[in-house]
Parts: sequence; structure tokens; C-alpha cells
Amino acid sequence: MAKKLVVKQIKSVIGRPAAQRKILNALGLGRIGKSNELDDNAAVRGMISKVNHLICVVEK
Repeated sequence: MAKKLVVKQIKSVIGRPAAQRKILNALGLGRIGKSNELDDNAAVRGMISKVNHLICVVEK
């Protein structure tokens, strides 16, 4: 069984670069408080590292 990550958006994207907005959309987020469960792989970890100041991550 693959590991999962639960990502939750904790800060707004207002005033952030367009690239960070696109990354949050790719993670399935878009507004404060929304969360999504994703597979733990290198691609997701890379996206998380780019917007780690906007989200909270919990390993499941």
C-alpha cells in the first residue's frame, strides 16, 4: 500500500506568483482550509517544496 500525504492550504495565494497558484491548483487546492489526499511520490514532494509556506502537510 502506497503512502499518502494530506495537504491543507493555510494561507492565501493573493499576491503570490502565478507559478505558485498553478502548483496549488495541481495539488487540488484553491482556497484556505481546503485539503486533499495525494500519493507520496517525487513529483508531489517537489510541488510541496515550492509552496511549503502556503500549506501544511501530514503523512498518513
